[in-house]
Amino acid sequence: MSLIAELRRRNVFRVAAAYVVVGWLITEVLTAILPELGAPDWISRAVKLVFAFGFVPAIALSWIYEITPEGIKREHEVVRDESASARTVKKLDYLTIAAVIGGVVFFATFSAQQSNQTDGSGAVISEASVAVLPFVNLSNDSDNEYFSDGLTETLLHMLAQMPDLKVAARTSSFAFKNQNKTIREIAGALGVAHVLEGSVQRVGDRVRITAQLIRADDGFHVWSENYDRTLDDIFGIQDEIAEKVGGALSVSLLGAPAATDVAGISTSDPDAYDLYLQAISERGTYSYGGLKAAEGLLKGALTVDSEFLDAKTELANNYLHQIETGLMESEVGYQLIMATVEQVLAVDQDNVMARGIKVFAEATRNTQVAGDPQELFLAIDELSPLLEANPEQLQLRIFLMRLYQGTQQIDHALPVMLAALAQDPFNARIHYELGAIYSGLERWDEARVAFEKSLQIEPSQPNAIANLAQIHIQTGEGLMYLQQFLKAIEVDPVDHELPGIAANFLYQLELVDEADDFRKRVLAIAPTSEIAYRMEMLRAMALGDEKASVASARRAIEDDIEDRRFSYGGAAQHLLRVAAARGTVAEELAYLEQKAPGILDLEAESVPLKYRGVQLAAFDAWYKILPQEELNRRIDYVYEVAAKFGIDPDENPYTEFGALALRGETGRATDVALERIFTQPVTKNLGWEETFKQAQYADVVEDPRVQAAMQKWQQDENELREKVRTWLADLHAAG
Repeated sequence: MSLIAELRRRNVFRVAAAYVVVGWLITEVLTAILPELGAPDWISRAVKLVFAFGFVPAIALSWIYEITPEGIKREHEVVRDESASARTVKKLDYLTIAAVIGGVVFFATFSAQQSNQTDGSGAVISEASVAVLPFVNLSNDSDNEYFSDGLTETLLHMLAQMPDLKVAARTSSFAFKNQNKTIREIAGALGVAHVLEGSVQRVGDRVRITAQLIRADDGFHVWSENYDRTLDDIFGIQDEIAEKVGGALSVSLLGAPAATDVAGISTSDPDAYDLYLQAISERGTYSYGGLKAAEGLLKGALTVDSEFLDAKTELANNYLHQIETGLMESEVGYQLIMATVEQVLAVDQDNVMARGIKVFAEATRNTQVAGDPQELFLAIDELSPLLEANPEQLQLRIFLMRLYQGTQQIDHALPVMLAALAQDPFNARIHYELGAIYSGLERWDEARVAFEKSLQIEPSQPNAIANLAQIHIQTGEGLMYLQQFLKAIEVDPVDHELPGIAANFLYQLELVDEADDFRKRVLAIAPTSEIAYRMEMLRAMALGDEKASVASARRAIEDDIEDRRFSYGGAAQHLLRVAAARGTVAEELAYLEQKAPGILDLEAESVPLKYRGVQLAAFDAWYKILPQEELNRRIDYVYEVAAKFGIDPDENPYTEFGALALRGETGRATDVALERIFTQPVTKNLGWEETFKQAQYADVVEDPRVQAAMQKWQQDENELREKVRTWLADLHAAG
């Protein structure tokens, strides 16, 4: 008998076929499943080696042994029977066929799952998706970090322009910087199928860049390249990387390269680009120091390249942030913003960022000047379609959110920012803005979580720390409020408002000596700031020096300061309350009209927004001199105007309480005070004694229930005062 015939008789060929099919199936199943279970890569390799090395022993065993109905026997012990041999052959054939069918079913299912990978939230991950991780800075100088980060951001911007390619947002990608996470983990968290990573080494005017595109599910390197060029060629390198990444993804997904005509940063000057990158890095925390440094760097970039549009839009946006934080006077800032964006739009009339900044800046400025929120509603109508056409533009979302806040439509702002969070889940700014929205909705626990998440991603945010402190005020944790503010001051020592706010909190607690430590800091940094005016007035009030407090309030009116932190309105309110107590209301009203004509014209069509606050405060004085009928008419007018814009003044408990008391509806006013005001912690109502001293509240205050509530507040305030005094003394003693 020939060898071939003997091999066939002993079923060696069938065993070999069954081994290959079954072994291949088992190997492929294990190597596909093990990584999903978190097994290290070496286990998958070991499985493949075992399968390969096991083939020869399997063939040898099939020569020596044979499967029979009675079990496995040595070949020479088997009694040859055609039916038994046939059954053995059929079993081997069935096993092989079953393995083939099983393999087809498994891989059809697995392939479908792989083509529909899901992220941590269960959303399907598109194969046409990529995250650009921060390129590692390999330069000897750590100060070059901004350059590697900037290169990453530019590449991300360019890839985001490619049709049908989903690119993870910049901030979410950067959240994994210096984190010990695998490519698979990062890709899963960001909901992408591919990752672009690399390194940058800059020495003088030369730069060495390594870039590689990795498929996340199996670690396969789709594309990689090294570049060793002069800095002058940085733009060419960026273009080439973007083109090759786009092409590599297109080839792997579509089988053919796609056109990758994308635009990078709008300058070809490496020095201007370098300054621009430094500015972006400085701006990141939105601190006083960071914003001023970024402004200087952007102006430097524009000195080098006066046509650098990206630098111009960033500069205009920087001015907006400076207005928002109190670093720049609003009127000066708005003039600079409009001049800058007009330059951009003259060259590129479709520039989305410039259009968004212009709409927002014009609306907020006009509202401040005219005191009419109609401008904000019109801006919402203009910005909404612009955002719909450019949903990836976070700054447009923030503008729209601010407009909703300005029109008291805070509930409309929430879905705008939640949509941003879905696009960019690891963005510190988005979590910060969500915290502000939740605070406006008085959802304090959610606000706290959002601010803490923002600080977890970017710890050096003084505004996030300060807003977290404000939550402690709302929830009655006065000492924690102060402690949090000290952290914010430490993070941004250039911000004069932070120590000013801390000083005012302490003055309202009548802790004058302790507050004076913070006052010195404010006067050293910004002695003519709005917070400094208010601080001096509150200090005099805490000392019981009415003459000095009135003089301080008059200076604020005569210097026509902005109404930041209620500095202007608070000064007018104090003057009118003192006048009401002295019986000199008519004289004080005449003084205000003389210094600010039209300030008390409640029904004027165009009145600066800061005057509107004074007009509401004027009711304390009007109560003393106006007939009840006229007083009621003015209250009705305020409510009618608010209703035109969908605003309900009674959502503020003090507004409802004040209106009812002014109308003489003592019973209802008392109920509101007990149900909506005295149920709040005293920390939220420091200065309450000045409010309840006003004449219109006299009947309410006489109620025994109100007296008991006021005594409780007084007790809580005394306890807070001692707790804060003790803590500050211990802090001072500790050095």
